[in-house]
Amino acid sequence: MFTGIFVKILSIILLIAVGIVLVLGIGTLFKGGETSKKYSNKLMQLRVLLQFVAIIALIAFAYFFKN
Repeated sequence: MFTGIFVKILSIILLIAVGIVLVLGIGTLFKGGETSKKYSNKLMQLRVLLQFVAIIALIAFAYFFKN
């Protein structure tokens, strides 16, 4: 029971983190100027890394916690 709740909460947290970084990256991209040059690419790289971690975690959860 506890494991199922933990997996769901961790999955939601990872997906929300990816969404937040995506919105921040798009926001800095559209803002333009020096801010865009400095942060936009870094935020998109962070988004790709978070997506990778989230996908690996979701696959691992599906594999290890299947019924």
